[in-house]
Amino acid sequence: MTEEPTLREACQGTPPLSARLEPWMQELLADPATCSSLLERYGSPLNVHDFSALPRNAAELTEVAGASGVDLRIFVARKANKTLGMVRAAHRAGLGVDVGSERELAQVLEAGVPPHDVVVTAAIKPDPVLRLALESRSLLVLDNLDEVAASRRVAEQVTGARSAEPGRPADRASDAPEPFPVALRLAPKPSDLIPPTRFGESARTWLELIDSGGLGDLLRVDGVHFHLHGYDPIARATALGEALELIDALRERGLAQNGAFVDIGGGIPMSYLDDAGQWDAFWQAHDRQAPESGPGEGDHAADDDRPAAAPDAGEDAPDAGGDAPAAPLTWRGEPLRQVYPYHQQVIRGPWLKRLLGHEIRPGVTAGQALRERGVQLRCEPGRSMMDGCGMTLARVIQRTSASDGVPLVGLEMNRTQCRSTSDDFLVDPILVRTGEDGGRKRSGPFEGFLVGAYCIEAELIQRRRLAFPQGVAVGDVIALPNTAGYLMHILESASHQIPLASNVERVGGGDASGSGGNRPSAEVADRSSAVGADHSSTAVEGSDPRPDVPGFKRDGIDRVLPIRA
Repeated sequence: MTEEPTLREACQGTPPLSARLEPWMQELLADPATCSSLLERYGSPLNVHDFSALPRNAAELTEVAGASGVDLRIFVARKANKTLGMVRAAHRAGLGVDVGSERELAQVLEAGVPPHDVVVTAAIKPDPVLRLALESRSLLVLDNLDEVAASRRVAEQVTGARSAEPGRPADRASDAPEPFPVALRLAPKPSDLIPPTRFGESARTWLELIDSGGLGDLLRVDGVHFHLHGYDPIARATALGEALELIDALRERGLAQNGAFVDIGGGIPMSYLDDAGQWDAFWQAHDRQAPESGPGEGDHAADDDRPAAAPDAGEDAPDAGGDAPAAPLTWRGEPLRQVYPYHQQVIRGPWLKRLLGHEIRPGVTAGQALRERGVQLRCEPGRSMMDGCGMTLARVIQRTSASDGVPLVGLEMNRTQCRSTSDDFLVDPILVRTGEDGGRKRSGPFEGFLVGAYCIEAELIQRRRLAFPQGVAVGDVIALPNTAGYLMHILESASHQIPLASNVERVGGGDASGSGGNRPSAEVADRSSAVGADHSSTAVEGSDPRPDVPGFKRDGIDRVLPIRA
């Protein structure tokens, strides 16, 4: 296997932010022929997955919880990665799945995940989402009073339809429908520690609803859920304390009895970078460009806004042509204002240990409060479970420059195919040298920017200046490491009628060869159609007769078009 320094030497940020690479990533990136074959077969860009890290990531949490005597249940956030391979990997690992739409729910159920391992947390829940959740008896998280009213109405429709089934005996007391399991989404009280949230209702609002009979007889409250922005374990523990107070009040009313839980949502941190020094050096270089703005309070391992500017720095690109000006640290010197903390010291297990060990009232830790009540702790991590599970490959199409001489490398992809709500993906790409295979000339060394396919002036794949000390050739492969969590799918777009990226899984790494691994997505379409034709999945007609690249299987999600039938 090629050593990591060799893999990284052809492309580095200025200054560098070296990605943490899983062994399977190093193995693939050290094999230029396979990288080329993958893009030739499946197109560019391509999302490559290996879910072998998923059980290990989950174990970091469960081991800490177990050591604290806390019962923990993990539901992996489907929105973080849309592949069916992720669903199967989570199910094999004994984890549940958190879904945010009717189609996500239909696909998860079709993949064989039992309803008791599914939680429906969608921010907006139209009737088809509610109906499928209730019909399947998946756990439904209620967000607000209008959603309660809609859920009651749909629950009455579902139970009414069942009671009217041919051959069903007349109603008797023993035939009263079993209530549907739900959780109440709590909006914790805003404070200096806890930011405001758009999700949920206050504890007072929920209790007033219950006391007035507004919940009805068909919805059974089993637990409390909340969602907080950010990664502070102390803020999360504080909100957990408020949720446990709501559990106590629900139990006084005969609700949340056996099997009660508090779900703290997602936002469990991970780290893309191993080197804290690189992270600090990058922000020092970034912030030096605008001393009048200054860095934010505290360190950069926080989910904060980054006000700064970056005037010119660096060298001209030898192959840019003309008298190119010195390139800035970021595109046009624009500051990065809102950035995910790509390096964090306290992640997953240690993060949960801090949360459980925090005193939510004098002398009582969060872990102790959960144990005393016999309340299960639940969470819905996405990014931190997908850590090490994927990367994105893209083909170099052209080398050019802007009219002011700034060097550009054009990739066969667009910026939405490696993007989250963060201003930039602050992880260095890997350049795989494959372009010489066709006799194409390699450029000299230069520094420049990666640009994409959309007809937009600032169509940047990454907003940082990158150094290419060995040059770049048309046909080379750029690899964006560790993109499986959110970056591949959360904002991807098919604008310009450019197809979405294909998704493949390494055979063996995530057990892609298992039964049902690539079931025809027409089954998914049929399942969705059964709960509402206007919201059905749409399968791609026909099938590609070409064989898969040895060692890889295409994910079944690629056969489902993101349109209504």
